[in-house]
Amino acid sequence: MKYLIWSILAVPVAILFGQSQTGDEILQKVDRNMFSENKIIVSRMVIHGERGSRTVEVKSWQRGVKEAFSEFLAPAREQGTKMLKLQDMLWTFTPSTDRTILISGHMLRQSMMGSDLSYEDMMEDPHLPNLYAASVAGEESVNGRSCLILLLIAKKEDIVYNSRKVWVDKTRFVLVREELYAKSGKLLKRMDVREVMEVQKRWMAKSIFYKDVLKDGEGTEFLVDSLVLDAVIPDYLFSKAALKK
Repeated sequence: MKYLIWSILAVPVAILFGQSQTGDEILQKVDRNMFSENKIIVSRMVIHGERGSRTVEVKSWQRGVKEAFSEFLAPAREQGTKMLKLQDMLWTFTPSTDRTILISGHMLRQSMMGSDLSYEDMMEDPHLPNLYAASVAGEESVNGRSCLILLLIAKKEDIVYNSRKVWVDKTRFVLVREELYAKSGKLLKRMDVREVMEVQKRWMAKSIFYKDVLKDGEGTEFLVDSLVLDAVIPDYLFSKAALKK
């Protein structure tokens, strides 16, 4: 019911704040700012669990929305673990067992490396306009930045999160806050961007805090150490053979 109320209020709120753009148009600008056909990322996940915190370092190569290869660099016990995404398939390779495993079905909903992110989160299409219809639901300042609030409603039944509430920086068109909801309306996860950076004339998140509200622990920090957009990536990485190299 609360989502219906937000949808009804979206038009008058947009008029009140002088917002001439529709929610879908704003979401398209976010997508154009954030998406790069090819990218190479070196990042760290700081996982704050019930028994303390640990840091995982990973390098990822992404091509389009259907191909991604990741190699874990640290800590020592995770070093050499690799993940490969091809179309709708996801494999992991663990050097300690010398086994390649297909992650599918209910396994996709499991936590990745004990973090607040699931394998399912990795598999989702990053182009939000492909998945959601957006409406303007308000305006708010976040970390000193003027933001528009968008309500996103899934266009299809099989989308991981049925709805999202997102805060969009009005001039940089980067997401700075997000709430993810189940079909029942129950809040599942929160995301807050704590720092942004300018890369090749685009604004990107540099430090992100994730919290799965159904999971114990203090959340997961995702820190980008380096990011190259429109990178040249060799074809051999996007094959199962690369997992054991």
